[in-house]
Amino acid sequence: MPGTSGGRNSRASGRYTVKLVKDESLPAGLRLEWKAHEEWDEWSECSEGCYVLRTNIKEWTNDDLWKTYMQLTEAEAAFRIHKTELSLRSIWHQRPDRVQAHILVCFLAYVLWKTLEQWQMRAGLGNSPRTILDELGAIQSVDVVLPIATTPKRDLRLRCVVRPDRAQAALLDRLGLRLPKRLQPLLSEGKM
Repeated sequence: MPGTSGGRNSRASGRYTVKLVKDESLPAGLRLEWKAHEEWDEWSECSEGCYVLRTNIKEWTNDDLWKTYMQLTEAEAAFRIHKTELSLRSIWHQRPDRVQAHILVCFLAYVLWKTLEQWQMRAGLGNSPRTILDELGAIQSVDVVLPIATTPKRDLRLRCVVRPDRAQAALLDRLGLRLPKRLQPLLSEGKM
């Protein structure tokens, strides 16, 4: 199997060539042969701890190349946002309008992510929106349901926001946000 990808250890896989060879003298009828490429050791020592980027664009400086690469990683992260933070699964779209809608959702997720990042930086809270979302995501709301009529059956639903703990309250204060004590009342089974 020359040129195997190495799966779990792709960095070390380039050091070896591995083959399965027919061997009738063995019960399985196969023998594993491998060969170590010693020239790989030299390359490994030279590249240890280095990040190697390669491009065919000769006009770019090293800084330009690095900035462009970092933009690529941010774009990839943006597509992961809609899967993790928005809990949307991958969908294989068949129609162009649905493909465009999916791209729009990904773009909006990215815009919201970057907006939260900028907001966080201005508040002096670093630049990791994930930590903000994790902390604020623990704030919950509770529905209090009160029956107001039996015929026809109607309920008054009051959605109350649980008080944030000290860390959450400090975070909300730094971001300039204020949680409502109660959200809009909702009626089920009819209007009041």
